[in-house]
This record gives sequence, structure tokens and C-alpha cells, in this order.
Amino acid sequence: MEHFERYGYPALALLVLLEGVGIPTPAVSVVVAASALAAHGKLWLPAVVAVTFLAAVAGDNLGYLLGRRAGRPAILRYGRRVGLTEARLARAERFVATRGLNIVVVARFIDGLRQTNGLIAGATALPWRRYAIRDGIGAVLWTALWVAVGAVAGNHLEFLRRFRIPAAVAVVAIALFFLIRYLLRRRARKV
Repeated sequence: MEHFERYGYPALALLVLLEGVGIPTPAVSVVVAASALAAHGKLWLPAVVAVTFLAAVAGDNLGYLLGRRAGRPAILRYGRRVGLTEARLARAERFVATRGLNIVVVARFIDGLRQTNGLIAGATALPWRRYAIRDGIGAVLWTALWVAVGAVAGNHLEFLRRFRIPAAVAVVAIALFFLIRYLLRRRARKV
């Protein structure tokens, strides 16, 4: 944490930006940590918000540019290193084509899609203006969510330390509930 306090804003910007270009980083954790530090006065919260938002948009737009310039062949060649195979790219392209552009907003909240959103949009020649507007909306919502989580957590660290095990059990139970529900619904659709 001491290094993060020292290099806070540049580290925050770099990790969020790199994630938008397709490189998996702990961007969410970094945003939450920066916000928690801001809640304790170690960083300035408005600067954390601004850096997070600007880095998210810049990273996604760099990813879009890379996808547009390099195209599908380059993404397939290098994408395997981060789990973006031809089958996954084809599935993502179909998803964007059938579900429309609003997936760009939602993709910001889905790990995996968040990192490849710009690359896929660029490679599929999605019009930049339409992409940029939805990406900006997604970045605002994503930034607001994780900065708020970090700021609240930062203000309640003693409470979180005291109840971390029951809270972890509750989170796991809720996640398992939704996973089982999803799997049962998926299975019912196949039958």
C-alpha cells in the first residue's frame, strides 16, 4: 500500500489504461484501493474519479484504434495470449451484431469483455462515434460504482475487518445462488 500511496495516480492511470487495450490488469482492485486511500485522505477523491474515467476511456479508445488498424488477423494472432481465441472472437462479434451497440455499456462490467471491448469493436468496424458514446457512458457508470465501493470500504475498514469472515461467506453464498440459478435456467433452455 505504501508504494501505491507514492505512485497512486500514475499507477491508477496506467493499470486502468492497459486493461482497456486488452492487457489483463487488476484495474478494479486498483480503483477500489485508490478510493479507499482517498477516503483516508491519502489521495484526493475527485482526482481518483477523473484519472479513473479518463484512463478507462483512453484505454478503450486505444484498444478500438488497435482493433481497427490491426484488424481481426492480428487480434487472433496475439489474442490467444490473453484468452481471445478465434471461437471467442466470433462469439463476441455475433453477440455485438445481435444485441446491438448497448453491449458496449454493459461490457465495461464483464471481466474479459471489459479488456477486449475496444479491440473487438475496432476489428468489427463498429462506427467510432457510436462506440465512443456508449463507451463513455459505460466508463462513467463503472467509475462511479468502483470509486463508491472503495470510498465506502475505506470509511468502514474497521467494520470490514471485524466482519470479514461472515461477509465473505455471505458473498460466496450469494454468488453460488446466482451461479446455480443460471446453470439451471441454461439447462432448462437446452431441454
